[in-house]
Amino acid sequence: MTSDSAKTRVERDSMGEMHVPAGAMYGATTARAVENFPISELRYTRQMIRALGLIKKAAAQANADLGLLDQTKANLIREAAQEVADGEWDEHFPIDIFQTGSGTSTNMNANEVIAYRAAQIAGTERPVHPNDDVNMGQSSNDVIPASIHLSTALAITELLFPAMEHLISALDRKAAETAEIVKMGRTHLMDAMPVTMGQVVAGWSAQVRQSRDRIKATMPRLGQLAIGGTAVGTGINAHPEFGSRVAAYLAKETGLDLREADNHFEAQATQDTAVEVSGQLKTYASGLMKVANDLRWMNSGPQGGIGEIKLPALQPGSSIMPGKVNPVIPEATMMVAAQVIGNDATITTGAHHGNFELNVMLPIIGYNLVQSAELLASSSRVLADKAIAGFEVNEAAIADVVEKNPIMVTALNAIIGYEKGAEIAKRAYAEDRRVKDLALELTDLSEEELDRLLDAKDLTTGGIRGGGA
Repeated sequence: MTSDSAKTRVERDSMGEMHVPAGAMYGATTARAVENFPISELRYTRQMIRALGLIKKAAAQANADLGLLDQTKANLIREAAQEVADGEWDEHFPIDIFQTGSGTSTNMNANEVIAYRAAQIAGTERPVHPNDDVNMGQSSNDVIPASIHLSTALAITELLFPAMEHLISALDRKAAETAEIVKMGRTHLMDAMPVTMGQVVAGWSAQVRQSRDRIKATMPRLGQLAIGGTAVGTGINAHPEFGSRVAAYLAKETGLDLREADNHFEAQATQDTAVEVSGQLKTYASGLMKVANDLRWMNSGPQGGIGEIKLPALQPGSSIMPGKVNPVIPEATMMVAAQVIGNDATITTGAHHGNFELNVMLPIIGYNLVQSAELLASSSRVLADKAIAGFEVNEAAIADVVEKNPIMVTALNAIIGYEKGAEIAKRAYAEDRRVKDLALELTDLSEEELDRLLDAKDLTTGGIRGGGA
């Protein structure tokens, strides 16, 4: 029934009548939640809504195959749910992330949108019921935890892993390009023994690879879905095969390794897997922070900093200082890392609230987990394409610093001893002289021996230098 103003219509749920925007595809329960939670502008994301649509589609198929749902109804639900999964009705998911901790409001939002759309497809009024049909065999308490796992697995598999591989490839190419360029190593931000630029970049690549492998190790647990546990984990009102069938349908649909949870009480009462996955995403974020900071330091200057590399000049760096160019991509990467680290704190706090048979911070856990994966994916690609691929090495400046570095005397330790080496290093600092020149004066080593022992490129391969030819 539409109101006189034609701006709203009246819908009913178990609590009575509710005015709903005339063009809305949801019903009374969703409208109540919109009214109850005017807290933020954060809403369920595309990936999260996609997961809900896929779960509702699989649930309808499972119930039909089990003889519990009329095939005509199942087909209508499946078609409408696929449209939800495809993003056709995202604007009709208006509920704030900060809502009931079970996500019941959003689960019912999905049920109502699918039921409404099913009526449009069928051309008849209310061919399916949002609770009795769309939500058959389900509870918000198993649907929302399942959607957290599914949406995160999709984001990681489809977005993050390909982006990490892209970054690894960019790093490996740059490492190969710079394999012969010797630069000064640094520890404690102070001069240390030389390394090659290629070794530095290969170290970054190894960081990304290990983070990828750590995240992959969480996937078997992320692939366990809570669906089938219904209200408290006992599976009340669901067929015993429902959960396994839904998981199998979803696995076929997505290509992911998905299955029904080993233990429904654990799957609904805890968010331990979310904490585990978030922890590995945080580890990757910490690694990207290190890479971004290294790039910033190495790019610093160009006159008053380290100036070992030149990052691509992408935009003016100052509204008042002409010609200034800043390391904007590393800075953006650092902010993504900070956001992911903060998300992990929220997810961990949320997981503390698995009270008895249900965790009651599910929406914010899901939101932050998916956001972390998506942010890391996009920033990895941007870092690869706009910083790693295009940076240039200031080879002349690097060679000059290596040549004058007093720490090079370390290569002579095995021959002249630590004390004599310290004397040479201190005088080299104080007198701004080369180690080789002082070693010629203060040791019995010949110029030829010193050239061999102090060869910067050779020193990047490690090992003990002997005194003989």
